[in-house]
Amino acid sequence: MKKYPIYNIQRFNCTSVNSDLYINTFKNHLIDHSFVEEPHRHSSYVLVFFTKGSGTHEVDFDVFSIQPGSMFFLQPGQMHHWNLSDDVNGFVIFYSQEMYNLYFGQKTIADYPFYSSVDNKPEMVFEVSELKAILPYFESLIVETQSNQLLKQDKIMNLLDIIHIEIARKYSETHLHEAHSYNVKIKNFEVLLENNFKTEKAPFFYASQLNITLKHLNRICNEMLQKTTTEVITARIILEAKRMLMDKKFTVNEIATELGFDDYSYFTRLFKKHTGMTPTDFRTSKK
Repeated sequence: MKKYPIYNIQRFNCTSVNSDLYINTFKNHLIDHSFVEEPHRHSSYVLVFFTKGSGTHEVDFDVFSIQPGSMFFLQPGQMHHWNLSDDVNGFVIFYSQEMYNLYFGQKTIADYPFYSSVDNKPEMVFEVSELKAILPYFESLIVETQSNQLLKQDKIMNLLDIIHIEIARKYSETHLHEAHSYNVKIKNFEVLLENNFKTEKAPFFYASQLNITLKHLNRICNEMLQKTTTEVITARIILEAKRMLMDKKFTVNEIATELGFDDYSYFTRLFKKHTGMTPTDFRTSKK
């Protein structure tokens, strides 16, 4: 039976600067690691920037077109794979949250809004006119990775942070709600949900943990995500179910139990209600 692995950074040829950091051109990345074209997950953050070629990139069962200027930012645990043209190139970076947060201290990777787990698509496209603002930083990363200069890690980390700043600026142009007064609450809800969705399905639990009423939490979700609290919770459960169904080592019953469902038939009905097919049919369709 086919298994879909979770790769840690050490699976790749990391830089000599830090074992929690990997930087490469996309062409060399594919040459050295041909297995990455199969569906898989990463235990780290992933940043991919395409400068040449075309294809498709499937991230958590959503398919995106690849073109020069396409950028993807993935959180740990997201499932993805791609189909690429032979002339594809660009840059790929893996890094751990612990490494990033430890280096920058008070600033954390979670402060960047484009890594938000509930609402955001993992894609951004830079127009040709915008490439000159960000491409030199990627090129400098490659040069610095291959050098033995003084303060090498400091320059690499600061280049990486500048790239994140450029992405955040572009992101803010199309996501005006980032200045919304509900922004902190929705982020706190996302963190709670990520840590508890397998065991806590009731919206009231999350409202009480946030010290707000359920009515107010629903208002926040509707305003920021155009969903009810229940819909946000259910969507996260269904996504995890899909990810687990891609790995044949789990039976459907085991997946239901892992996701906190004592009633296998209820889990099956819930999954079918939101996907249009049973868990078994979904698994079969992905072979």
